[in-house]
Amino acid sequence: MSLRLSTVILPYRRWHEGGRSAWTRAEQLGFHTAYTYDHLSWRTFRDGPWFGAVPTLTAAAGVTDRLRLGTLVTSPNFRHPVTLAKELISLDDISGGRVTLGIGAGGSGFDATALGQEPWTPRERADRFAEFVPLLDRLLSEDAVSYEGDFYSAHEARNIPGCVQRPRLPFAVAATGPRGMRLAARFGQAWVTTGDPKLYENGTPEQSIQAIRGQAERLDDICAEVGRDMTDLDRVLLTGFTPDRVAPLQSLNAFVDFAGRHGELGFTEIVIHWPIPDSPFAADQKVFEQIAMEAPAQLR
Repeated sequence: MSLRLSTVILPYRRWHEGGRSAWTRAEQLGFHTAYTYDHLSWRTFRDGPWFGAVPTLTAAAGVTDRLRLGTLVTSPNFRHPVTLAKELISLDDISGGRVTLGIGAGGSGFDATALGQEPWTPRERADRFAEFVPLLDRLLSEDAVSYEGDFYSAHEARNIPGCVQRPRLPFAVAATGPRGMRLAARFGQAWVTTGDPKLYENGTPEQSIQAIRGQAERLDDICAEVGRDMTDLDRVLLTGFTPDRVAPLQSLNAFVDFAGRHGELGFTEIVIHWPIPDSPFAADQKVFEQIAMEAPAQLR
């Protein structure tokens, strides 16, 4: 299988001031999928413009034809499965069945407290995620759902006519721990990792490769435990959070080497950030576009 190349476009620009053009250009460049972050605000972008993920993806669906669209990632931090399912079914319909839901347990950033709650502990996030994913799976697959859980409820929630993609739109589950990986193996069409966050500041690229290899091997073991064919689960690497940072985007050769080494670990999709000047994702736009156009042929 060839290694797919995708991008993530952060929603920090007004639609008519560069927002729209990035999505249309992503399709022109041949990216497999263009994702966006589903946050209320995020890190260094907190005090600047930041737009909602679902409206952004809806607008992107209207100006593209072939490009797949998705979140990377949505989390329970401020989402409820019942309302999220309705939005996703609508987005899948508008896009003609081009949506992938990247989904994760969430973190302790701004989203964690924006609704006035105390941030959840890692255990609490994992507990909620373990209930969130199966319920969302049902809501996107069944016409009517009733459910009473520890954290979420649904009372005769209707989702007719359901997704264009059957039995539902695909899930790309972000996880590094065993509970999240088990959810990926049970409900995911893909597994997502950003590498080992403990290595970001002081680790080396070689250490990162070893850590990611370990994650992939744990996922293999979990797939075997739950009876999931590991070859049936795509593996997605969201770049920019390993010790390499933006180094793979310095040249076509640097990226092909980086992607090839991760492809050997079984990854089927590499996601690179659309360049943002004066940010952790700063990169040369011309080199970025050269990578988009030429790297996939070298990674088959």
